[in-house]
Amino acid sequence: MIDGVDRPVPPGLLNRLRGAPWVSFALRRSWRFVVSLGLLVTASFLMIHLVPGDPVRGALGMTAPVELVNERREALGLNDPLWEQYGNHLKGLFTGDLGSSIVNDAPVTQVIGDRLPETLKLALLAFVPIVVVAIPVGVLMAALTRGGRRRSGELAFTSTSVLLAAIPEFLFAVGLVYVFAVKLGWFPVARRVDASSYVLPVLALAVGPAAVLARIVRVEMLSVLGDDYIRTARARRLPPWLVYARHALPNALTTTLTLGGMMLTGLIAGTVLVENVFAWPGLGSTIVQSILQKDYPMVQGIVLVYGIAVLLVNLTIDVLLALLDPRSTIRES
Repeated sequence: MIDGVDRPVPPGLLNRLRGAPWVSFALRRSWRFVVSLGLLVTASFLMIHLVPGDPVRGALGMTAPVELVNERREALGLNDPLWEQYGNHLKGLFTGDLGSSIVNDAPVTQVIGDRLPETLKLALLAFVPIVVVAIPVGVLMAALTRGGRRRSGELAFTSTSVLLAAIPEFLFAVGLVYVFAVKLGWFPVARRVDASSYVLPVLALAVGPAAVLARIVRVEMLSVLGDDYIRTARARRLPPWLVYARHALPNALTTTLTLGGMMLTGLIAGTVLVENVFAWPGLGSTIVQSILQKDYPMVQGIVLVYGIAVLLVNLTIDVLLALLDPRSTIRES
């Protein structure tokens, strides 16, 4: 309707919208996100029912009175038919109710709300130095070793990055605690005391992924530096920094961004082990404690949060890649 007058939409307009690359891309990614989210919700719900034995009895212990066990099962709705439990589970998700802990009857959403910020801080604080350090180092090493130059520097860089990437995060965390907290006393051994408490956990999470990303950036930059348009830019006698910053780096960022997104999801999952080494008050330490206590509603809620975080990161990376390379919006997914 224009100026109060109904006007028909041109027949070709709807077809053009349906065929527009960004519309098709958004529909594909939205559908994939919805399907993945549905599978995640269903899997997290079934998890509590596929575990052998009575989860309430396992959480409260074999000596817990039968009356208490039955009361807790009734409160959790475990005596209802499976389809009714699933419906209540979906209803709770839409209302922000993930149930209550079997062990202490605390609302799962409240516990997650208290612990999630600390996990996100660790993951994001680790991701920043990965990007800030790895990309410049990778670009610098590509510039220094281009054309087979400085073989010794290339060997040292490759060997060091492979070694750092091969060390498991929890083992690296233990080593950091022993050297810098126990022996040197520079940082707190565990728990969040002040800003210095973040240093060792962030290093434990960031060093390995940074080494991997630096190697990938170097390989991608070496590939890009051999392209014709880079030789053309050099022929125009542009400053080297401009050739690298304006022409080479943006074209090497597609693979780097994809890997960086995968690393961010890995960091979120990696906090589980690192938080337990440092007794960090986040979701990682909470889910391990809940597994040991057989507190399945709490485990179910945390797994759901971790899964949604991974899906959102992947969706964000897809959108950023499409912005950097619009051709990806018309490729088959």
